[in-house]
Amino acid sequence: MSRDAMKLGIECLLAGGAARLRGARVGAVVHPASILPDLGHTADALRACPDLRLVSLFGPQHGARGEKQDNMVESDFYRDPDTGLPVHSLYGETRRPTPEMLQDVDVLLFDLQDVGTRVYTFIHTMSYCIESIAQSKKKLIVLDRPNPIGGDQVEGNLLDVAYRSFVGLHPVPMRHGLTIGEMALFINGEQNIGCDLEVIPMEGWHRRDWFDDTRLPWVTPSPNLPTLDAATVYPGAVLVEGTMLSEGRGTTRPFELVGAPYINGREYAAALNGLGLPGVRFRAASFQPTFQKWAGQVCGGVQTHVLDRRRFEPYLTGIAMIAVARKLYPNEFAWRLPPYEYEYEKLPIEILCGGRGVPDMIESMDPIDIEKVRGSWQVDVEAFWERRRPYLLYP
Repeated sequence: MSRDAMKLGIECLLAGGAARLRGARVGAVVHPASILPDLGHTADALRACPDLRLVSLFGPQHGARGEKQDNMVESDFYRDPDTGLPVHSLYGETRRPTPEMLQDVDVLLFDLQDVGTRVYTFIHTMSYCIESIAQSKKKLIVLDRPNPIGGDQVEGNLLDVAYRSFVGLHPVPMRHGLTIGEMALFINGEQNIGCDLEVIPMEGWHRRDWFDDTRLPWVTPSPNLPTLDAATVYPGAVLVEGTMLSEGRGTTRPFELVGAPYINGREYAAALNGLGLPGVRFRAASFQPTFQKWAGQVCGGVQTHVLDRRRFEPYLTGIAMIAVARKLYPNEFAWRLPPYEYEYEKLPIEILCGGRGVPDMIESMDPIDIEKVRGSWQVDVEAFWERRRPYLLYP
């Protein structure tokens, strides 16, 4: 794809759509990856735009400038040192815009780079924005960005609403194949919220495009997704957060590395490779996390190497990695206990998987039946293909 053939939602707004916001007081939900192709930041571009008045910023998890390295670290209100604007935290005392935050705002712009996975708080921050804007009778404009792992592949069971949490609010699969703008339309429509919502679409993006097809610069959407490789494995590797295995946080390859001090990397890699999972190979690896689980201890484990991302099934792969570790090391393996992402009762693995179905399969299958696991969500996937169709913006 030629970069000239593609424009982000923020580019389309600045190229001509901002004139209709003349005189409006605008707030913007942003983070470090809210950038233009020249690496300029959305907040700076909006502040320089003569057609609108930027009055405040809103920061999701990790903060508006990405200052919070670890996950589940809250942010407080502050003033942005670059612009002097007030920055309201949407990951602290509240996770949704309050009437007080919105009192001086006529239009809220939302410009976050999502990663295409249900378990990622940015789409749930957006969901709360949709609800708050509807209640305030104001307007929300979502500036669309690419789904970095493509928009034509869907994988995983639908979320059981009994297991709703801040890492899963709506019945969508783990890998949903929607852009953040399409997800906004889906949430507003399927939940009948009635928000005055507009999406500024991209120009020139296609459903099969991955992030590197766009030729846009990659800026970490959150500190522990430093590369597109990490985002590729994330829809499955994120499940490791629901165990006491390390998911590689505190290393230079988070989510690509998985292990624990009790794991023999060669044995673990051989067992995983023996499953014949499509598009992927596992290499025995040792690593020493600098923070989070097993910090300062040498872990044996594997690095996930995706050889064919069109065939790779990340959610299936993540389930297999947990099941194999549990089978090989039954005495040492353990599920992580709550609290986790503001949930204090249900197990983290339950809210990550969106229900008890997947954890029950992991605990009951010996050996793991890959075809049975894959088949368990096919009805859900087929239903979601149809439900999402009215909200698609791109060929």
